[in-house]
Amino acid sequence: MRTEDEVLDRIDRARRRKPKVREERITTAHGAGGKASQTLVEAVFVDAFRNALLEPLGDAADLVLGGTRLAMTTDSFVVSPLFFPGGDIGDLAVNGTVNDLAVSGATPAYLSCGFILEEGFEVAELRRIVASMTRAAERAGVSLVTGDTKVVGRNSGDGCYINTTGVGVLPADRALGIHTARPGDAVLVSGPVGDHGTTVMLARGELDIEADLVSDTAPLNGLCARLFDVPGVRAVRDATRGGVATVLNEIARAADVSVVLDESAVPVRDEVRGACELLGIDPLYVACEGRFVAVLDDARADEAVAALRADPLGADATVIGRIGADPPGTVLLNTVFGGTRIADLLVGDPLPRIC
Repeated sequence: MRTEDEVLDRIDRARRRKPKVREERITTAHGAGGKASQTLVEAVFVDAFRNALLEPLGDAADLVLGGTRLAMTTDSFVVSPLFFPGGDIGDLAVNGTVNDLAVSGATPAYLSCGFILEEGFEVAELRRIVASMTRAAERAGVSLVTGDTKVVGRNSGDGCYINTTGVGVLPADRALGIHTARPGDAVLVSGPVGDHGTTVMLARGELDIEADLVSDTAPLNGLCARLFDVPGVRAVRDATRGGVATVLNEIARAADVSVVLDESAVPVRDEVRGACELLGIDPLYVACEGRFVAVLDDARADEAVAALRADPLGADATVIGRIGADPPGTVLLNTVFGGTRIADLLVGDPLPRIC
């Protein structure tokens, strides 16, 4: 079995192979969380800003300031439409940043918020968004403590974009990382997948599909705290852009392992499955905003599932697969039809602008 130092060295050598952006101009695929996004990040940003705190490319940076271990993360939200069943860009911005801190093992504490508003945007809608952010922050137990506002000309934006940055406190002894996954570990998901992306897609009104769906946007810090009470947790990621399949590909490649999923075990609502089938989209690639994927010691899997199910947000938590050894860097899906297929990393996201 590889040591942690050997795995980290392999990751470092792989990243230093200088990925190249082959396109001359940015496309929507570059912001979708798939292969194009990863190449852009590594070839442009990591290459320019390279440092030991950035290179792990986790959901949050692990920092030490004045002797205190902190997690820091930032995210921008450009969802369209701004308001959708179950949420809006405001609570999405708060929850998304809270969740990046929570899955990193931190207790979220403070958020900043930056607004880019388009000339002509209705103040009443802005107040509605801000009120939603206030409620979300109260629910998550965080404070919005600083921010910024800019206005761009009419037709130069899309109403409202929001950036949030979050800071949380990390326990001194908590060690998480997707590179630590090892053969035999269990893979679990905290609830049904694909709710958010499917809800936003239908809310755009471009498709003649009706479904009783709401976004799963929610703060996960309480649910993560339950999980971390169970020993043996190795890694946690929230399944946003690119969905569960993208997260699992990142785990497989970082740890140089395989991930073997049981398709029949993956919780997907009938409404989500139906809408995705009509559009030819796999729910495993559809974004969530209130779900996480966790890798943990298989001996603790039942205990973890029970802990999560004690919380309404984790009522449908379940084990969906195991970590394997071969072929390394690959996600395999044992289908309901009895076959096996590869669930590879997509170039882009079939549903852009869902967060």
